[in-house]
Amino acid sequence: MSSSTNEILSLLDPDIIAFPDTSCALEDPDGLLAVGGDLTPEWLLAAYSRGIFPWFSDDQPILWWSPSPRCIVRPASTRFSRSLKKVIRRGHYQVTFNQAFEQVLDGCAAPRAQESGTWITEDMREAYLAMHQLGHAHSVEAWLDGELVGGLYGLAIGQVFFGESMFHRATDASKVAFAHLVRQLAEWGCELIDCQVSNPHLASLGAVEVPREEFERLLADGISENRAINSFPSPWPSAPTGLCFP
Repeated sequence: MSSSTNEILSLLDPDIIAFPDTSCALEDPDGLLAVGGDLTPEWLLAAYSRGIFPWFSDDQPILWWSPSPRCIVRPASTRFSRSLKKVIRRGHYQVTFNQAFEQVLDGCAAPRAQESGTWITEDMREAYLAMHQLGHAHSVEAWLDGELVGGLYGLAIGQVFFGESMFHRATDASKVAFAHLVRQLAEWGCELIDCQVSNPHLASLGAVEVPREEFERLLADGISENRAINSFPSPWPSAPTGLCFP
């Protein structure tokens, strides 16, 4: 992530929840929209509802992003590889929902290979813990012999899920967790999972890129008043229900 900002960026007042139009986002670095604001639940809900998310390092102020293209998954049309479905059918991993949110958060925050730091700062950690306590943030866990070996977390608004991060300590553990999430969300009528920025791992799981305008259209439909009435179960079940991977 770039450590510099451009003078045309909006500086957000932490006392007034307001974002500039996403069309104002920079092209370089792609999607950087604004600086400042806060990480309270009110700020985060307002941001995600507009397709904006925070991403910054410890030595930076709060940075808000809206990249284009946008990486998404459409649950109903996602198909998984034969090899992944074979791993799932073997049943080595047990998958649960919201049973170890803080552990998943810390697993995602742990430095990766060849990386010295993490974008999940202490402020970000506290913010998403608060969102979980309010029922907005959710985790998916993959267990092997009673040990947490992978998982992911994100936010849910209306019928849209916003994926934040995933981790694994055993082969395919995060993929298994993600596959169960996708199938469960499809069962609940979800048509959009926001994956923010593409990478080879997400692409291997069926993620695609779309222009910002298309993403925002899908987002607006997914969080519309009619969709919000039929949003995901509250609370989520403790484990996926009635899923199969033929």
